[in-house]
Amino acid sequence: MASPFMATPLKETKAQRSERLKRAFNPWDGLAEIRRFAREGFTSIPPEWIGTYFRWWGVYTQGDGAGVLGGKDGQGLALPFFMVRIRIPNGLLRSDQLRTIASLARHHARGIADLTVRQNIQLHWVTIESLPEVLDELWRVGLNTTGSCGDVTRNITGCPVAGVDADEICDASSLALEVDRMLAGNAEFYNLPRKFKISITGCRVWCPYPEINDVGLTATHRERNGKSETGFALRVGGGLSTEPYLGAPLNAFVRWNQVLPVVRGIAELFRDSEQLREHRERARLKFLFLRHGWTVQDFQQELERRIGFQLDPAQPEHAPADVYRDHIGIHAQKQPGYCYVGATVLRGRITPEQMHAAAGLAERFANGELRTTNMQNLLIVNVPRLQADELAKELAAIGLPVSASPFWRGAVACSGTEFCKLAITETKSFSRWLVEELEERLPGFDQHLKLHVTGCPNSCGQHWIADIGIEGKKTKVDGRMVDAYYFCLGGALGLNQSIARPVGFRCAATEVPEAIERLLRKYLADGNPGENLRHFFARHSDADLRAFLAGEFIEAVARDLPEGLVPSSVEG
Repeated sequence: MASPFMATPLKETKAQRSERLKRAFNPWDGLAEIRRFAREGFTSIPPEWIGTYFRWWGVYTQGDGAGVLGGKDGQGLALPFFMVRIRIPNGLLRSDQLRTIASLARHHARGIADLTVRQNIQLHWVTIESLPEVLDELWRVGLNTTGSCGDVTRNITGCPVAGVDADEICDASSLALEVDRMLAGNAEFYNLPRKFKISITGCRVWCPYPEINDVGLTATHRERNGKSETGFALRVGGGLSTEPYLGAPLNAFVRWNQVLPVVRGIAELFRDSEQLREHRERARLKFLFLRHGWTVQDFQQELERRIGFQLDPAQPEHAPADVYRDHIGIHAQKQPGYCYVGATVLRGRITPEQMHAAAGLAERFANGELRTTNMQNLLIVNVPRLQADELAKELAAIGLPVSASPFWRGAVACSGTEFCKLAITETKSFSRWLVEELEERLPGFDQHLKLHVTGCPNSCGQHWIADIGIEGKKTKVDGRMVDAYYFCLGGALGLNQSIARPVGFRCAATEVPEAIERLLRKYLADGNPGENLRHFFARHSDADLRAFLAGEFIEAVARDLPEGLVPSSVEG
């Protein structure tokens, strides 16, 4: 491969370096290089692979446990180990595939795997010597890591109970898989300005979060010429990170046979937007609206010019008013006599033993089909109704309860400093401890609650869309720096969508359970009849909410964002 460092400018911005490296080489052509690195060892890997090209293969170097504060220039120090992210389109998973992932986790990842907020599964502690075998084993069972990271189309998310949900508008999983085949690994789309996220769903609760995707397609019906037709509403430009933006609805009804050309057209529009390649931190589709003066009318006009046809006007939508979109519990399927069973995976951390056991249960009680969800959970589908309760007991016995407290069920956590070079705080162990503390402090609490923990401002834990979202910080206690969290309250999607409000309250991580207990007890004592948390937060000022958290009125504290440019996030 030609050296991408030929004629390197004397001084490059991060964006210029990234664009130069991408122009020089398509990382998907580099499998032979990966196999060579495995033979020659970690020291043979050049910097452009470590920092850039490996990401196209779903591979990141792993942090040393200190997070961003242990390094410089916005990133922490890296170990000679990798995080490997497995792409699972629409969350569709077979028992043999889950069993393979479990074996890989046991033999190559020190027994550590995480379900992500994009229906992927991540392995940790993978060595370069092991990487080819990991890739080969995944390919053997029809899985891959292609495009799970990098400036490409990320995993296509969709409703995990597509095809079995008794209340769905349609089964859109075939479209999600077609879009995945069209974009993932396609050399035409290997060099996008940044990551590109797509959600396609036919369910009524919009479980794959179309509002925070670059492309969000949600099924809807219309009556035309006396006939009922199913199509899709279209949102574009959604995303979180440090500047959250909820997707802008276009005035469009996308017919079933128009979905692929429309998605391709948007991908091409994004790919060809040179203005989005000037700054890495402002390279997402949303910045056409946030920074470059585009309107939804401009976007739709350019899209229709590219695809060569006009889209029909949008139909009225019925946005879901729910909080949970996780399909947890036992639910009847559209197939008579069958149901699906959704189990909670606390903070997404799952062991090889749990994966092996879940695969066996899916075969014993059903037909071996499982699903991963955007809330880091695991489902088994096609379960005979008479066996569902027994399956639920078996899942609870392996630490994957079907019935769980709102704290357990609603908890989401990013990777944190345990593995991420960008994180400020440890999140996974903290989240488990926080849930256990809240269950003990508020044993009767029964309100739907989304409690999201993210270890830095990049929002990999999606704190902006949580009822209670906490963002990792540091604070000084007794002369030393300790983990702390800054509170954002009232985030919601769907009918009452709203970005969570930074309310000016920060405390040490050890004080978080007490602060949340005070807040929720105030809600239980003073909430109006039938009032949910989102409405309770909405009718109180930031000063009120700070007082509820602190137990007294206090002055607001700044979020203390990192100085300079915020590094790109690595959410799954």
